[in-house]
Amino acid sequence: MSWFEEFGDQVRLNVPLAPLTWFGLGGPAKFYATPTSVDSLKKIVARLRENEIPIYVLGSGANLLVKDEGVDGCVICLNAPEFKKVEINGSTVTAGAGKDVQKLVLECTHAGLGGLECLAGIPGSVGGEIKMNAGGAFGDIGSSVETVTTMDTNGNTYLRTKDELVFEYRKSNITAKFILGATFTLAEDDPQRIMTKVKEIWMYKKNSQPLAEKSAGCIFKNPRGLSAGALIDQSGLKGHTIGGAEVSTKHANFITAKKGASAKDVLALIDLAKQRVKERFDVTLETEVVMW
Repeated sequence: MSWFEEFGDQVRLNVPLAPLTWFGLGGPAKFYATPTSVDSLKKIVARLRENEIPIYVLGSGANLLVKDEGVDGCVICLNAPEFKKVEINGSTVTAGAGKDVQKLVLECTHAGLGGLECLAGIPGSVGGEIKMNAGGAFGDIGSSVETVTTMDTNGNTYLRTKDELVFEYRKSNITAKFILGATFTLAEDDPQRIMTKVKEIWMYKKNSQPLAEKSAGCIFKNPRGLSAGALIDQSGLKGHTIGGAEVSTKHANFITAKKGASAKDVLALIDLAKQRVKERFDVTLETEVVMW
């Protein structure tokens, strides 16, 4: 730990990750860093590189399953106030990577700016949702992104503009280790009309997804032209349990963690779903959830 003494409580040892994820599962991080600025992030990353310590970037933990043994490396979370700033200038919104997307949606709504309401009910941070191009039937985050500021593990920062960015179904072409922030171009509209749409989308998700339970959102990406949830349901797995993990009875593409669940239970259900769908439909499911 002497490697990190100069950073004080910005770097800690053996920090439990389960409370930092929506699944509430998994072991500890050997190192856990919460830099207070871009400058301290650069210094911490440089020290990690010097000591050949693997780096993992944590957003809100909404789309993450941490294995029971934890992470043998350093988990970095950009949750300091510096990374949560939001500036609204006309129809342009600038947000830090650590900003909670649901709060951003509401702030933009109150400012009379539409375009992000499609993200209502999709938990996550700005950085994480841009990285995977979060979205659903109502749209995705990538369609509103104008620029993204990134940083590599050498501490170099880059401004990626709209013509350099490619957003596809649940992925982007951003390969840099860190997203520091982004700008969005939104459309001016009546706040009440935007709020009505936000509520409609949120209610749709509440009624069709197990939002009140511990999960990591959709476990699998939808195969082209198909629904992963429908395939899993038709394979007879809705409500199936292994240990404390259950294929949701509300939406079969969600796995929920009940009392006593372990990451091992969830991984076993993921493998079973892949196997059953492959056997019955000859379709290979690809995971959407990130696994450490």
